[in-house]
Order: sequence, then C-alpha cells, then structure tokens
Amino acid sequence: MIVRIDIDKSTESFGYRVSQEGEEMYADDGLDSIVECLIAAVEGMPPEAVAAELWYDGVVSGTYPLSVIGTSIEQVAQHALNTTAMIDDVMPDR
Repeated sequence: MIVRIDIDKSTESFGYRVSQEGEEMYADDGLDSIVECLIAAVEGMPPEAVAAELWYDGVVSGTYPLSVIGTSIEQVAQHALNTTAMIDDVMPDR
C-alpha cells in the first residue's frame, strides 16, 4: 500500500494528514517541523504500508519507500521544502 502524507504550515506550526485512496487515516497539528510531521506520520502507518507520496503545502515532492524516509528523513524534508519553494518561484499566485 502507498499512502499519501500531506504536510501544511500554519503561522506557527506544522500539521499532517495521512490518507489512502482519498480516505483520511489519521492526522495531527501543532508540530514544530516537517521532520516531526514525517516521524509521527510514519510511526502510525499500518504494516501493509510500504511507501508514501509526500506533499508539502499542496506540492508533491515525490513518492518514497518508508525505509528511505526512515534513513534519510532530513533529506526528504529538505527536498519537500525545496520543491515547494521552486514551484512558488515560478507560480507565486498559486
């Protein structure tokens, strides 16, 4: 199973939603960083989940095996930030 992780930033914190085929599985708000969101999201995944499609602020940054998220969490978080920033540069009114 491949799940979707949506991470959004409010003015002072981050929140995430984990869904599968459009059905929300679980979520949380009030976390301090994208990394904290990823940790919490991965920790709650069912055993049949093998990968996650990661979205940050409405922009997909990629689909990652859970093992890659676990071993390279800082890089995955930075990639999501960089991808969204690049889209914001070319589409400032999105």
